[in-house]
Amino acid sequence: MTPEHDAVGRKPWAPLFNDAAAPRTPERRSAPAVIPTFASLVWLAVAGCGGLVDDFHTPDAGRRDAGGGSVQPFDAGQGDPGHGDPGRPDAGSTPVDSGHPPVLDAGSSSEVDAGLWTEAGVGTEGDGDFTISDLKTQPELTDKGAPKGKSYSFTMDSSKSVLYDGKDKTLDQGTRSRTRGINVYIPAKYVDGTPAPIFVMQDGAGPMTEVSRALDNLTISTDPNRKLPAFIAIGVQNGGGDSFHSERGLEYDTVSDRYARFIDTEVLPAILADAKIKADYPKLKFTDDPRGRGVEGCSSGGAAAFTMGWFAPQLFGRVVSYSGTLVAQQTDGQPESVMYPLGAWEYHSSKKIIANSAVKPVRIFINVNENDLRSTDAESTNHNWVMANQRTAAALKAKGYHYRFVLAKGVGHCDGRALQSTLADALVWVWRGYQ
Repeated sequence: MTPEHDAVGRKPWAPLFNDAAAPRTPERRSAPAVIPTFASLVWLAVAGCGGLVDDFHTPDAGRRDAGGGSVQPFDAGQGDPGHGDPGRPDAGSTPVDSGHPPVLDAGSSSEVDAGLWTEAGVGTEGDGDFTISDLKTQPELTDKGAPKGKSYSFTMDSSKSVLYDGKDKTLDQGTRSRTRGINVYIPAKYVDGTPAPIFVMQDGAGPMTEVSRALDNLTISTDPNRKLPAFIAIGVQNGGGDSFHSERGLEYDTVSDRYARFIDTEVLPAILADAKIKADYPKLKFTDDPRGRGVEGCSSGGAAAFTMGWFAPQLFGRVVSYSGTLVAQQTDGQPESVMYPLGAWEYHSSKKIIANSAVKPVRIFINVNENDLRSTDAESTNHNWVMANQRTAAALKAKGYHYRFVLAKGVGHCDGRALQSTLADALVWVWRGYQ
């Protein structure tokens, strides 16, 4: 038992929901009702509608390194201003009409049904701010001989996508990938025909090896405090490129609900329709309950995961973000840039979306590393990863969220040692209470 495990909590799990207030499987909420606000009307008049595309990004090889760690309390509110430049091209460009209106008003009370779930009885074990320094691979992320599930892979044709067909006018077309790889792992404990919880990872397979091993080991755990539900792990590749004017950037760094809708309306149906998966699991179905839908990502994939939970909590209620790009990296020219000109930086600074919005029904795990990208940049650059993630954690804390923030010492951006030293704990914590 490590200090990190102690921080997650060893008391028996309590029910996550108040079933009298929120049914176990609520009615499908595929698109939240949006009450027009002055800001959204201005956006409609100026920008029309918007759509995204994706791009191809290979996660840093460091994600596959070993890791682990001891835990110490950490103040999520501190920052380290230094020097640097904003690195945001095309400021002030005119939004384009790309045909798919996103949900933009992050503070609208109509966006979130607070009755989707309640956290009564779950407790706060594992919530808070932690620092790790002794990086070691957690044993649940290794092959311990547990029964294995089944793995699948197929591709989607990007040109047939409704939301990300590669034709957005803000894109550098030279970075676009024509196909999108999908990886799926169905654990041995899943029973065909039962509504399956899901865990969607960005940037392709990502940490699929670690997640599948965690499923193998922790779905059969006899420790009620150290156990996972038999969720289906899904890896979704981006569409190509990186950062500004790339499809990956448009998917991951754009601050709206579009990417969440893409996963829900295009990727999940494609998985259910795959011939090989259907042959092995003819009754496979996914839960519609947001409490049974988690997301994960690193770098801009981490920002995408955060945005999915924030703008579409009726679809995804559990978030895991590593080295999240919660900085000003949204491409200008998108409708979202009118309301949120600094992109994900607005969550914690400038407009302070988190502080100025009603609490949303999500559990959020956040990691950033001591030597993460531009860690010495001044606040004025809006591009310091450490500062951004620390401020996000502080904002979540101030609003009373169930959040868990881990700073990894001595490592850099999306370093695999940070992931492998925390992922088992992160999964146990973020899925706490789901049954």
